[in-house]
Amino acid sequence: MSHNDNQNTSALSHIELMASMMCANYGHLEDEVRALESAGIDSFHIDIMDGRYVPNYAMSLNDMSYIRSATQKPLDVHLMVEHPNNTVELFIKNLKKGDTIYIHPEAEYHPSTTLQKIINAGLIPGIAINPGTSVETVYEMLRIIKKVLVMSVNPGNAAQMYLPYVGEKIKKLLTYREEMDFEVYWDGACSAERIKTFAPMGVKGFVLGTTLLFGHDRSYADTLSSIREMIR
Repeated sequence: MSHNDNQNTSALSHIELMASMMCANYGHLEDEVRALESAGIDSFHIDIMDGRYVPNYAMSLNDMSYIRSATQKPLDVHLMVEHPNNTVELFIKNLKKGDTIYIHPEAEYHPSTTLQKIINAGLIPGIAINPGTSVETVYEMLRIIKKVLVMSVNPGNAAQMYLPYVGEKIKKLLTYREEMDFEVYWDGACSAERIKTFAPMGVKGFVLGTTLLFGHDRSYADTLSSIREMIR
């Protein structure tokens, strides 16, 4: 095996799998957290929606705080809200080091100000980019963030159709990744085939929802182990 093959195998073994908690069973939320932890999930993805930036409501600040208290795993908080600068501190004070907050750059007049608040709090700064958002419009921000969450569907609802032109955007982002020191993550319509295609290209993590993880007649442990086996 060549040196490059060894590097690729090592990178693939560290792919992050994140559970989209808006898809979990809210009647048994503590059980869901425990089961996902036992199954080997890497982090919990928390979708916060305000009914304005996206036409839906999802998880609340209280949901996030509860999950934060119920696990030692990192939280990935995706703010789909207008003017996150006005409310980001509410989320910051309920999180801890190692947690991530993503904002949508279009949702804020001066997104770098909001990102600086996240950085100053010792959290991981990220941006989420919609299918219609070009890489060029966020280029400068790539130097100050650590994660880019690429939406492969329009944000706001689960179980949406994959938009195929997103793949070209991911390839473009990956060309800047090492120079600017950030990682690329996939969110939306995340199937086994897409993980198999994009993980070897360099996508670091995948948010798992109803396409692959939730609502299926299969244990979380079986699903996660089969994904890891597939990309090994």
